[in-house]
Amino acid sequence: MTPVNDPKHSVSNKLPHSCLIEDYAIIGDTQTAALVSKEGSIDWLCLPRFDSGACFASLLGGETNGFWRITPTNGCERTTRRYQGETLILETDFHTSTGTVRITDCMGIRSEHATIIRMVDGITGHVSMRMDLVVRFDYGWVVPWMTQQGDHLHGIAGPDLICLVAPVETEGENFATFANFTVGPNERVPFVFSWHPQFGGGSCGINADQAIKDTTDWWSKWSGQCTYEGRHRDIVIRSLITLKALTYAPSGGIVSTW
Repeated sequence: MTPVNDPKHSVSNKLPHSCLIEDYAIIGDTQTAALVSKEGSIDWLCLPRFDSGACFASLLGGETNGFWRITPTNGCERTTRRYQGETLILETDFHTSTGTVRITDCMGIRSEHATIIRMVDGITGHVSMRMDLVVRFDYGWVVPWMTQQGDHLHGIAGPDLICLVAPVETEGENFATFANFTVGPNERVPFVFSWHPQFGGGSCGINADQAIKDTTDWWSKWSGQCTYEGRHRDIVIRSLITLKALTYAPSGGIVSTW
């Protein structure tokens, strides 16, 4: 295993984004949830549960608190977002001067361990992309030891183990991981990020396409149980899905409402 941390440096404490709280969208698996900025950055995520310490917490601090960003290298002219139908599958389209790229974000409905799928699709033209991953457990206090095994990137910190699987070459610098790649029309680049206890077993590298399909089917089946068909159905369904995303499935308790 090749270490990808550089012990001589650390990530800067500058804010990686300038988003307002209303600029964030939620994805979740009914046991935890992540907040995704309009700039393609996951700036909040507690693993493995809602009440666990955050491994991405730049929403409350800076880069040293952890984030996971996938975005066009040279910025974009316009960004549009939406959820797929009556699901919690988020789509973000970045319209750039060289083309359009789409990122589909979701958390697979958990069978054992937490998994985030981020699918990058080329729509038109060719777009240069950059991925930046800074994992910091316990709200930024704990820096994991990162190692590379082929297309698997592992991070270990105490009882926690994370794994990133992606078909792009990653590099480590300043206690962070990054990758540069380009997508063209009809090209797909999947990123699968998973968590499991270090000594509890678990697998990495699930099929991203199948995971998105299964998650879409699960949410569509759940929201399809709503019998309301009035002119405000879209608002009603979106509110119900958000409340479901904030419900801890093992107990049925709602994390918070406002």
